[in-house]
Amino acid sequence: MKTRHKVLGTVTALCLTAIGGVASASSHREAPAIGFDPAADNTDVWAWVNKGTHDKLNVVVAYNPLEEPSGGPNYNEFSDDVLYEIHITRGNKSLDDVVTYQIRFDSTDYPQVDPADLGKPLGGGKEFFSQLSGRTQTYTLTKVTKGKHTVLGRGLPVAPTNIGPNTNAVVYKTAKYDDAFAKTFIKELGGLGSEGRVWAGPRDDGFYVDIGRTFDLANLLTGKAVDGLAGFNCHAIALEIPTNLLTADGKPPSAGPSDDNTVGVWASASRRKFNILHRSSRSESWGPWVQVSRLGLPLINEAVIGLQDKDRYNRTRPATDVKNFGGYFLNPVIVRDAEAVGIYKALGVPQSTVDALKSSRLDIIETINLKDIPTPGAHQVPLTATGDVLRVDLGVDSGFPNGRPLAYGAAPNKEQADVTDVLLSVLLAKGTLPVSDGVNSNDKPFLTEMPYLALPWEGFSEGHGKPAP
Repeated sequence: MKTRHKVLGTVTALCLTAIGGVASASSHREAPAIGFDPAADNTDVWAWVNKGTHDKLNVVVAYNPLEEPSGGPNYNEFSDDVLYEIHITRGNKSLDDVVTYQIRFDSTDYPQVDPADLGKPLGGGKEFFSQLSGRTQTYTLTKVTKGKHTVLGRGLPVAPTNIGPNTNAVVYKTAKYDDAFAKTFIKELGGLGSEGRVWAGPRDDGFYVDIGRTFDLANLLTGKAVDGLAGFNCHAIALEIPTNLLTADGKPPSAGPSDDNTVGVWASASRRKFNILHRSSRSESWGPWVQVSRLGLPLINEAVIGLQDKDRYNRTRPATDVKNFGGYFLNPVIVRDAEAVGIYKALGVPQSTVDALKSSRLDIIETINLKDIPTPGAHQVPLTATGDVLRVDLGVDSGFPNGRPLAYGAAPNKEQADVTDVLLSVLLAKGTLPVSDGVNSNDKPFLTEMPYLALPWEGFSEGHGKPAP
C-alpha cells in the first residue's frame, strides 16, 4: 500500500509540474487544415441546465480563436459562407440528432460607388473606416427535427465588434459598449419565447491555458504560468432552450439521473464542397455541405486524437468515433508522448505504472459516458452510442463532465470546473489525482445570464500592442 501511494504521488508531481498544459486550448487551431480557416474553427462548447429548476438547457458555442481586439480595419466576424450547427442527441441508443439548430449569417454588401462623387452621404464601399460603410450582419436560425425545417428567427442582428468610444458614439449610437448594450441583441424565438432565446456576436474567449510553455514540448518545469488566451476575443452563439422541448414526452425532465433524459450536445461548421474565386474578389460556393470542424467535449481532438487523424476527425460525426478513433481513447497519445520526451523517466515513475496508463483505458470511455456520474451506475451507454458529445442529464444539476456550465463557478472568473485539469487528470492518472496547468481562472469574470461569456475586449484601449516609447 505504501508503494502504491508513493507511485501515485510521483504521478501527481508529474501532472502538476510537467504535463498539465499539453493541450493548448479546448479546440483552438487544433488540426492542420482548420488552422487556415479560423471563421469555421470551433473553439468551445458549453452546455448546462438551470440549477434547481432544470427548465432551460443553455448552450454556448464559440468560433474563431485568438481574435485580436484591435485587428482592424476589417474586424473578425462570422462567415456568410459557413453553416454553423448545434446538434442535440437524446438517450443511450443512438448519436443521431433529435434536433439540430442551423445558423446562417448574411452580411451587407459593399456597393460600388464613385469615390469622386462627394455629394453622396456616408456609407457604401468608398469609406476608409469599415464601420462607416454601413455594413451589418444578421442571421437566420432554423430548427431541424425529423427532417422538418422550421425557421425560428430571420434577420436577427449580430452584436457588433467592440471597436472603441468613437465608434460607439457615431456608429452604434450608444454611450458605451457595455452589458446593457450587448443584451439588446438577445432575441426571443417562437411566440413569446416559446422556443427559447438566442444571442450571437463577439465575446471574450472564455478558455484559459498556458500556450507558450506547452508547445515547447511541455516545458513547464521552469518559468511562470501565463494565460496565452488572455485579452483575445472569439465569436459566440448562445442558445437557451426550454428542456420540455428536448424530452421524449414533451414534459419537463423528471428529477434524478436518467438515460432517457440525457442529451448529447456538439457543434460543427461546414462549407460548400465547391468554391470559385472571381477577379472581382468575390467568391461563389455551391454543392453539398462538407463539415470542416466539430467539437463536443473539450480537448478531445486537441489531446486525445493523434496529429495524423485530426483533420479526419473534424470531417466526421460522433456516431463513427468508436469505429474510426476508438484506439485513441483506449490508448491515449498524451501518455506515450510524455514518455517519449522523457518526463516520466526524469521523475522516476516506474515503467509498470506508465504502461498501465498507456493502454486498455476503458475508464476514459466510462467517464465521457457518465457511467458513475452523479452516482455509481447512473448511466449505461453502449459503445454503439459512444462518441464525442457533451452529455447533459436534464434531470440533474450540471457539473462537468455532466454538461459544462459557465455558471456556478467558485469565483466569477472561474467556470464550474477547470476542464483542462479535469480531463488531463482522467487521461494521465485515471481521474484519481488532481492535475493543474497553472492557469486556473479566466482573465474576465463570466456573466450569470445570457450570453454568459464576458464582454469582448475593446480595440481602442485593450489590444496587445505595447505603448510607444
